[in-house]
Amino acid sequence: MRVTISQVEADGKIILQESAGLAIVTIQRPRLKNAITSGMWRELAEIGRLIPENPKTRVVILRGSKDQFCSGSDLKEFSQMSINEAHEAFRLMEQAISTFEKLPLPTIAAINGPALGAGFVLSLACDLRVGTSKAKMGIPVGRLGITLNQMFVKRIADLIGGSRTMDLVYTGRLLDASECCQLGLVNYMVPDDEDVDHFTLRLAKKVMEQSPASLLAVKRSVAYNKPALSFPWDTGTASSIDANDFPEGVRSFVEKRKPNFKGRG
Repeated sequence: MRVTISQVEADGKIILQESAGLAIVTIQRPRLKNAITSGMWRELAEIGRLIPENPKTRVVILRGSKDQFCSGSDLKEFSQMSINEAHEAFRLMEQAISTFEKLPLPTIAAINGPALGAGFVLSLACDLRVGTSKAKMGIPVGRLGITLNQMFVKRIADLIGGSRTMDLVYTGRLLDASECCQLGLVNYMVPDDEDVDHFTLRLAKKVMEQSPASLLAVKRSVAYNKPALSFPWDTGTASSIDANDFPEGVRSFVEKRKPNFKGRG
């Protein structure tokens, strides 16, 4: 296992663990509910850019430490910024979120507690989300004078619709675990007697059993409907089969065994 720990703040870290085809990224600042500073956003983006460089990585898991996912950006830090510095902080925030959104790998967010503000949007940048009964989601920015940019709003509205998105900002209310599940913000709800990390690892292993070519193709096709994101990978549809994974997939089906897919597609 390779572990990279970025000590960005005195009490804030971004940890990357790479092992057995997984890249697990942990936001660790539990004393402040995993609130992310500008430096941590910058480091999160850098880690996101490094992940695809490991050819063995097949799935990415994003999580928060303790019983939190991420409470968003550090508002205390914002209170000490000039307007120009705040603009730069939001640029770093968007850069980190879009970096994970554009990863050419399956991404899973483990929502083991509140995912609020920018932390909420960061979770939506992942392909799948696993939640617990402690999950809460929302973007209570109305009392802060934050005017959400179009990309932030689009990520939410694409999942729950425009009216519900406006409701979250208009009222500042938070969605509990049940509402998150009903609205499709969470794909899987972990039972209270089961550990969210164990569940997420099992899900990641299930994803890793699939053809990398198939996984990238569906992510590419979904991205095709989001032209504003400018995904770095080709969004064309050259073929409906992969020259390597398709023969192995069909052969394994006929031979009644698990396929042995290689590479990332």
